[in-house]
Amino acid sequence: MTTCVFVQIRCKPGTTYKVADAIVLREIHSELFSTSGEYDLLLKLYVPEGEDVGVYINDNIAVIDGVERTLTTLTFKAF
Repeated sequence: MTTCVFVQIRCKPGTTYKVADAIVLREIHSELFSTSGEYDLLLKLYVPEGEDVGVYINDNIAVIDGVERTLTTLTFKAF
């Protein structure tokens, strides 16, 4: 069973579009939005079964040049 997570991404100034392009090229996202507020991007993705969520986010998102900080929200049963 995959795990659905939402990741808010704060980018270094002037890098939001480059970060978004890098995420799209990795083909790991379900949905990707630009947002207002403290974070610049909102990413919805499904972490593959058996993968550690923290390691997956670190290895696939946090390492992208321009990513300053992430905030991950785990999801549970849908109603």
